[in-house]
Amino acid sequence: MSNKVKADVDRRKMSKLAWTWYEMKRNWVGYVFVLPFLIIFLLFSIIPVIATLYLSLTQYNLIQAPKFIGFSNYIQLFLNDDLFMTGLKNTMIFAVATGPGSFILSFIVAWFINQLQPKRRALMTLIFYAPSISGNAYTIFAYIFDKDSKGFLNSWLLKLGLIDSPRLWFSDVRYIMPLCIAISLWMSLGTAFLSFIAGLQGIDQAQYEAGAVDGITNRWQELWYITLPNMKDHLMFGAVMSITGAFGYGDVVTTLAGNPPQEYVGYTLMHHFGEYASNRWEYGYASAIALVIFLLCFGSNILVNKLLKKVGQ
Repeated sequence: MSNKVKADVDRRKMSKLAWTWYEMKRNWVGYVFVLPFLIIFLLFSIIPVIATLYLSLTQYNLIQAPKFIGFSNYIQLFLNDDLFMTGLKNTMIFAVATGPGSFILSFIVAWFINQLQPKRRALMTLIFYAPSISGNAYTIFAYIFDKDSKGFLNSWLLKLGLIDSPRLWFSDVRYIMPLCIAISLWMSLGTAFLSFIAGLQGIDQAQYEAGAVDGITNRWQELWYITLPNMKDHLMFGAVMSITGAFGYGDVVTTLAGNPPQEYVGYTLMHHFGEYASNRWEYGYASAIALVIFLLCFGSNILVNKLLKKVGQ
């Protein structure tokens, strides 16, 4: 009887937990190599989530010991906190607009750039990636949409006679959300964009030649049957980065429209979290808000994972 058959027999006799432990002992060298990552992941990801879950069920202000109050924080959030509901609504608007938007935009831009010659490709990659790492990007947008008549956009609109007086771009409730969403989309061409560039570069060109022999006749068929299936890992990574970033928007609104913005237009869950964590020191309540944000990101990532599994099928 071969070793494989013996292993299958042993596995049928063992419980799932016992078999997992057996495999861990048999491959202990591999686990030693991943141990540093597991320790860091445990200390800085798993334990903080568990601590946040516990603190969200308490009343805690950093000075006194946490006092267990059950689900009172969540009841307060969803039933009595109007600003939380405003932040939740605006966060979902940001997430729906910028999450899929930045993901699709990053892939489309990467796809088109990938068709260029190497030198042009490198230049265009730098041009599109630069805003996401530039510390002065918000300053540039603040100048463009300055409410003064000397602001770049206002001055041109006045010269062209399209407006009679300067527009108060980030003080007018009509413009705050659309402008912040548009700027966020432009700023979102970051890590996911580079991941897509790398994924496109890694596809073997022989697959496209084989596809042409098998009946693929246009670029859209190449995209669906060859490009996307070869990039599933990159697509998943890009989706996680885009979704996580979409639920974490707040800096762009704070920098350009203030905190809180005019009539709380653009006020997000990150603003609400910062209010209770940094200003009021109500860490139990802030932990409940943080856990809601985490669950939104986690649930969205599961949904995207299921959708991406259908790519190329």
